[in-house]
Amino acid sequence: MARVEDYDKIISYHEMVAIEKMPLQRGMVFSDGRRKYSILLMSQRKDAVYNDEFDSNGHLIYEGHDVRAEQGIDPKTVDQPLETPAGTWTENGKFYKAAMNFKSGLRREAELVKVYEKIDVGVWSIKGFFQLIDVKRVSDGKRNVFKFHLRPVLRRVFNRVEEMPFNRLIPSGVKVKVWERDRGRCVRCGATENLHYDHDLPYAKGGTSLTEKNIRLLCAKCNLAKSDRIMVFVYYF
Repeated sequence: MARVEDYDKIISYHEMVAIEKMPLQRGMVFSDGRRKYSILLMSQRKDAVYNDEFDSNGHLIYEGHDVRAEQGIDPKTVDQPLETPAGTWTENGKFYKAAMNFKSGLRREAELVKVYEKIDVGVWSIKGFFQLIDVKRVSDGKRNVFKFHLRPVLRRVFNRVEEMPFNRLIPSGVKVKVWERDRGRCVRCGATENLHYDHDLPYAKGGTSLTEKNIRLLCAKCNLAKSDRIMVFVYYF
C-alpha cells in the first residue's frame, strides 16, 4: 500500500499514536510481523532521558532503554536488560538480536526503523526511516548500555532502499532553535497546524540543512505554494 509522508513534518503525540495505531509510551517498538517496520522515539533535548546522538556519517546512535523504575532502585545504576525477569526479550533484546543477525549474515536485510524526534513537550517531528546495522554494549561509567547504530535511508519505488546523504537530515538542535524562533507558527501565514520544517533555499538546489538560517516553519498550504518546494517522498510498504 502506498503511503505519502514528509520528512520533517511536525505532529502531536496523539497524531503520532493515530498514525501508528498503537500507544508509544515505551519509545522502542520492535516490529511484531504485522507491520513492516519498527519504531523508535528519540530526543536530543537537554532534558532527554537517554543519550541519543548522530555520528560524523549522519548515522543515528540510539541508546537502549533502562529497566522499569522500582522502589529503592535507580534505573540509571542498573545495566540495561536484554531479557525481562520472566525470561522474554525486552525491546532492547529484540533490536539487539535483529542487529546481530544482520551483522552475522543470518539476516539478509537490516531491520527498517521509523524514527520520531521530540521537539518540545507534546511536539514531535518525523525524522524518517533508518536501517538498523549494528549494536554495541558499552559502559557509560556507571553501568552497561546498548548503543544501536542506524543509517538514514530512502525507501521508494519497488522497495528499493537507498542511503540518505548525511547532510540531508536537519539536526535536532536546529529543529529546536527554529521551533522556538518561529514560535511554533508558519512564518508566512501564522498557522499552527500542518507544519513542516522547510528549507528556505531548497536542498535540491544546494540549500543546507545544517543551520537554522536556512530552515523555517511552513504550513502545508504555504509549502505547496512555493515554486521550489521540498521533495515529498513516496514510500511503498
